[in-house]
Amino acid sequence: MKRLLVIGLLLSLAACARTADLEPAPGRTLPPAPYGASEPPSAETLLESEPQAVPERSVELRSGSEEREDDPFDLPPEG
Repeated sequence: MKRLLVIGLLLSLAACARTADLEPAPGRTLPPAPYGASEPPSAETLLESEPQAVPERSVELRSGSEEREDDPFDLPPEG
């Protein structure tokens, strides 16, 4: 019974997500404008990832096993 109560409490807390716009914490400001920019970037702009930070996958994942090609450099150890 306790477990059910705890699960219900956690689910009700998870449903209380805020959907308001992001703003700096009280007493804090956004970073200053970069050199040459007329105004500082917005919070949404700062949260966007650059392409180098999140690159797109350029190769297709293999969906099944495939026969390996002969590798001339895969030599047994010398000894």
